[in-house]
Amino acid sequence: MGGDGGPVPVFLTSGQQTSTTLLLAEAAAGRGMETRSLATPSALSGLSGSGDRAVHWYGGPLAYDRWVAGALGLGLLEPPDGWLAALPEEFTARRVELTTLAEARQVRHPVFVKPPSAKSFPAAVYADGSRLPRTGEDMGPDTPVLVSDIVTFAVEYRLFVLDGQVVTGSRYAVYGRLDPAPLDGDRREPEVRRFADRLLTAERHSLPSAVTVDVGLVQDPDRGGREQWAVVEANMPWFSHSYAARAENVLDVVLRAAGPRGWVRREDERFLRGTARVR
Repeated sequence: MGGDGGPVPVFLTSGQQTSTTLLLAEAAAGRGMETRSLATPSALSGLSGSGDRAVHWYGGPLAYDRWVAGALGLGLLEPPDGWLAALPEEFTARRVELTTLAEARQVRHPVFVKPPSAKSFPAAVYADGSRLPRTGEDMGPDTPVLVSDIVTFAVEYRLFVLDGQVVTGSRYAVYGRLDPAPLDGDRREPEVRRFADRLLTAERHSLPSAVTVDVGLVQDPDRGGREQWAVVEANMPWFSHSYAARAENVLDVVLRAAGPRGWVRREDERFLRGTARVR
């Protein structure tokens, strides 16, 4: 990039230097991109949304909205808030409902609750809705949340998807405990890829062209330990931990998902951050 004498593109990250941030910055530098961090006061110097230099982003939505959106106005892709809730149960293995935080607080039985995308409060099993957080950044009664049946995921994988194809992935948890390992060579890789192919064939057009999809193997003790592959959630690549996925391929997905607004494909425009949509 930039090797033809044109302006060198910029890979901009938040001030939070996670392992994924460092890996992606290294991969971006290897492609000839300039890497900048919001930890540096001059990070946005000389950059603009309409400038000659392409800028790509990796970091949280709060940091983007606070420091970057007004200055650069990038095109950030994210899955619809209601995507998971709209999936057929053959892909979720549980009931999932999109509602508001105020409505979720009325639930009077154990339930799993999470924000659809922004991590405004912990995704967790709550004894009932009254236990949900009442204060926090970017959180209010109308905050959208996903409420679902409680299930057990025996193993979970993160898949980085570009144009409907899994380009890299990683196991990230076993029975809820962090346990990263590359998808390539994993004993369950064929099963994961078969399920992902079926899902992405059926639902490709309900997702942006660059997206992160987490899938897992649900075990149902009430049905003799019956197992079923299911979607855990979908996320924006520009705020997804890579775990043990190949950084080069993760970067491909991130660059598509978070770059110049003018580069966004027509079919992806409905997935732009700030666009009102449920699915």
